[in-house]
Amino acid sequence: MISLALVSEASDEFYVELTDTYQVADCSDFVIQNVLPQLDLPLYGMSLVEAQAALGVFLGDIDGPLEICTDAPDWDWDFLCQLAYVDHKWPSQVANRPTNLIHLFRHFEADEIGDIALPELPHHALLDARLLAELYQRLTAASKLVGD
Repeated sequence: MISLALVSEASDEFYVELTDTYQVADCSDFVIQNVLPQLDLPLYGMSLVEAQAALGVFLGDIDGPLEICTDAPDWDWDFLCQLAYVDHKWPSQVANRPTNLIHLFRHFEADEIGDIALPELPHHALLDARLLAELYQRLTAASKLVGD
């Protein structure tokens, strides 16, 4: 894991770049070219242990229950678990499996979502999370309109 970001429905943000969980030599060419150049380790870098503590504080400050939404649960969920599962304990207010955004809104037809465009994600965890949070909010609002 290199970085992780979460954005709450209230726009609270958690972002960390891990400093001790990977070696550049183990990274794919894609990651070396597209992800690593965007990192700002002096500002956001933390060890795994520091990141686990910071995530625990972040999650604890949000009124639960919490549901983690992602567009790529096969990739993202294991990373989140590495940070959230500490001392054999899972945060009690957090659902123990992710919600797949793609599946959540797959029933929408193009004309129902109107001008909501799926952006090209910048491959930066925080920027991606912000875009997905905005998309979630817009699709949730559109879903309510369609249901009326």
